[in-house]
This record gives sequence, C-alpha cells and structure tokens, in this order.
Amino acid sequence: MSKAFVNEDAQEYDDDIEVEAIQLPKGMKNYITIQGYHRLRTELHHLLDAERPQVVETVSWAASNGDRSENGDYIYGKKRLREIDRRVRFLTKRLAIAEVVDPALQPNRDQVFFGATVTFVNAKDEERTVTIVGVDEADPLQGKISWISPAARALLGAHEGDCVTVRTPAGVEELEIIEVVYPDKPFEPEQN
Repeated sequence: MSKAFVNEDAQEYDDDIEVEAIQLPKGMKNYITIQGYHRLRTELHHLLDAERPQVVETVSWAASNGDRSENGDYIYGKKRLREIDRRVRFLTKRLAIAEVVDPALQPNRDQVFFGATVTFVNAKDEERTVTIVGVDEADPLQGKISWISPAARALLGAHEGDCVTVRTPAGVEELEIIEVVYPDKPFEPEQN
C-alpha cells in the first residue's frame, strides 16, 4: 500500500495517548504501603534495566534489516518501546509523590487506618475481609481496596465492634466490623 494513503503519524499519536490512572482527590496524598511501593519500584527497575534494553536491541536489529514499513519486529518493537516509556513515566511520577506507610508500625491496632485488614459482616450476614491500600495497589478481586473507595472511607477511623454506613451503587449498606488486623513485623524486601 502506498504511504500516501496511510497516516503513520496518526497511528503513533493514538498509541501515545496516556491511559488515565485513578486520580487522587485534590489535596490528598498518594498513600501507598511499603509493600506496594517496593512492587512499583521493582517493576520500574525491571522495565529500565531488563525489558527496555532488550526491546531497543531488537528494534536496532530490525531497523538494520532495511524496509521498516513492513517489518513486524520493528513496528511491534517501536510500539512496545512507547508502552514501556509510558509505564516508566507513570511509575516515576507515582513513586515521586508516594507517601509510604508501613502498617506494621500502627500503634492503634483496634482502629481502622490505612493498611489495616478488616473483617466485617453486612446486613445479609455475609462476611468479607478487605485490606485498605493505596490507589496504585488496589485489587478488589484479591480483597485489596483503595483507601479512597466508598467502603474504605466508611471503615476508616472505626473500631472493632462498630457499625458503619457505606453508600454503594446498590444503596446504603450497614457493616459491622468484626476484626481489625495489622502485620506483626515491618516489611523487609527480599534480597535478590
């Protein structure tokens, strides 16, 4: 196909559109557990020290083969480089504004604060356990909810035995806190 009919620059700009991360409320800090901070930092180092150099090498090799317009290794490699660079920018920004918290150092262990693992029951007598973490480490399917989520906001500050009200898309729900747990030991990253 003639290059006259293909706008390659438009494709590049489409690939560079940044996917918006969860925005923090104005004036709020980017709290993150020490484990989450370590995970993000490890990912950043892996991208910069291992994956990006490998992709750059592949792109250089592919570029040396001549015609780049139909060179799959070159086209995919350039796209992957943009993805890596976008993720590196995101991680760098998030780590720069991170407010690291080690939940093991929490002195008020019967009250819900950032990093707590909370077990509660709802009005239907369904028991659920969640850990309150930073927006960049939230994974609801694994029981990790962001501290800015409606459920976490309702739980924060409550004690074991308290009942809290949370507004959800399904309506207002009452939760009774059964247990609040924090890690016993401060987090120590594994040595490679």
